[in-house]
Formats: sequence, structure tokens, C-alpha cells
Amino acid sequence: MAQIDRVLRSNLKLRHLQMLVALDQFQHLGRAAEFLSLTQPAVSKTLAEIESMFGLPLFERSTRGTRPTAAGASVVRFARSVLAGYERTRDEIAAEASGASGRTSVGAMVSATPVLLAQAVERLKARSSRTTVLIEEGDLARLLPKLRLGELDLFVGRLEPAYASPDLETEPLCEDPMVAVVRPGHALARKRAVQWADLAGQPCVLPPPWASLRVKLEQQFFAHGLHPPVDIVESASFLSQLTFMHQRGAVAFMACNVAQHFAQQGMLALLKLPVPVELPPLGLITLRGQRLTPVTALLVECLKEGAALRERRRNHPAPPSPRTSACVNACPGSPGAGPRVPSVAPGA
Repeated sequence: MAQIDRVLRSNLKLRHLQMLVALDQFQHLGRAAEFLSLTQPAVSKTLAEIESMFGLPLFERSTRGTRPTAAGASVVRFARSVLAGYERTRDEIAAEASGASGRTSVGAMVSATPVLLAQAVERLKARSSRTTVLIEEGDLARLLPKLRLGELDLFVGRLEPAYASPDLETEPLCEDPMVAVVRPGHALARKRAVQWADLAGQPCVLPPPWASLRVKLEQQFFAHGLHPPVDIVESASFLSQLTFMHQRGAVAFMACNVAQHFAQQGMLALLKLPVPVELPPLGLITLRGQRLTPVTALLVECLKEGAALRERRRNHPAPPSPRTSACVNACPGSPGAGPRVPSVAPGA
């Protein structure tokens, strides 16, 4: 134990940590060496030195490449965490030296990026225009490990209950229901009332099979005595949704605030169809007990202000414009919308 403590505290250098992370990322000595601008023998020699320090093998070598052992995986996690802290400190100091006002890294789901997060960044920039915000899009499965390693300061997106954990602080900000959308000029966009049967025979862009939303959407077809569409593309990417909506005339499903935003720009049209699926609220996730940097704390404040404003507008809405009136009819829970229908399991 004392030997390992000495290695972690004193013996490991930054270049050692960078090499361990590269080996874990590429799982190949040659590709890691190329990435680090070193020779393969130099990488092999340095890895042998690190393993000698610990007295343990950290990577298994084979003809298929290198894979971390159990001990190696632990050391790689440590390396990633230290490097993330180093990069954050470096960027903050560089920002201060250049006259900027800090930097924050945010992981975001597409349901939060175009409106909630974008408006919060706009508020942040109004107060501190030279603050840098790094935004990395993805889902919880990909972004939470980065949050835990310190590579991200904050997560903004749907608070899926399955990802709740004692080491995470969650804070809901606002509800955001689901709507069905098509390209402008689509035949369904002209219907005064769309039924689920109208969608069953259409090309659709649906979430991947493992996504909880996919199951809930398919339940709606079953609840109306229909089979889900068979002509589908599976993707959670907004760009994919938009591409196949325009290319194939597909129907897609997205968060109401995102749909409203892009409908106002003439990029899509909302269908007059309630999509009564239960969705987690949009909110924040941070590491429990970790103090936020001043810049991240300011961004959180801006996110809360924006969410509070959205809720006030929901409770006291202005008359809808022609382009957004469809959302009033389509979004369950929107002011003026019809009653919310609970989701129904197949066979109910």
C-alpha cells in the first residue's frame, strides 16, 4: 500500500498519465505511439517502467492489442481525472492571462441544447462576453462518466431515474413534453387533426431500441390497436432526424421546446397530435460535494433564470403565433392543450 501511495503521489509524471490514457483509448501500442509522437519501443519501455513502479501488470499485451487489467483500469481512471483537472486549471489560467473570464465544460442532451442551454449561454455572455463555454453533446450513458472524471463540470438534459446515483446531485428545471414533427409542406402538416393511424404507415425516425422513449412511443401505437411503423431509421441525433424528415418525408419525435424553436425558423412543422408519454424533466446534474467554479455557478444561475421564465410563460401564455399554434394543440401539458392521456402498456 505504501509503495502504491508513493507512486501515485510522487513517481508518476504527467507524460506517464498521458501515455496510459492513450493506451486505454487506442488499445494498441503502435497507434498510441503515433498519437504521442513517440516510437513504439519508447512507449513499451515507459509502460514497463510504470508497471515496475506499481509492481503490477497494468495492460495485457496480445496480437490484438493492449487492454487494461483491473489494476490498469483503476490507474487509467486516476490518470483521466488528474489530466482533466490539469486541463481545466491550464485553461482557466490561460483565460485569465488573455483577459477572458474563465471556462466551463458542459455535457448536454439535444433536448436541452437549442433552447434551454443556448439561452443560458446567451445570458452568461451578456454578463461576461469573454467567458468560454465548451459544450459536448451526447446521452447520459456517454456523458456521466466524463462528469465523474472531471472532464465535464455540469450536465444539462433529461433526468432519467435509472441513472440516479448517490454521487450525483440532480435538480429539475422544467417539464418539456414530446411532439411529432415533419418537414414543412408534408401532407400531415395540413391536417386539422392527426391520428396515430396516420403515422403507422409513414417512414419514421425513432429513438434507438434501448432508449426508454422508444418503448413509450411504441406503446402509443399498441394502445390505438396499431403496429409501430416498419419503415424506420433509428437515431437520437437531431441532425439525423432533420435529414430524414426532409429526405424521406419521415415523421420524427422531439422535445416541444426544440420543435417550437426550429418551427419558428421554418425548418419543420408540428403535427396536431398529442403525444402523451411521460418524460423526465429537464434539469442539471453535478457531482455531489464538488464545489462549482465561479463560471459554472454563473451558468447554473443563468439556466435557472431561463427555466423560471419558461415556466412563467407556460402559466401566463401570450396568444400563439400561426407558426407555434400547432404546439399548443400538440404538446400535452401546454397551456390550451387538451387533457394529458397516460401512457398505456401493450395489450392494455
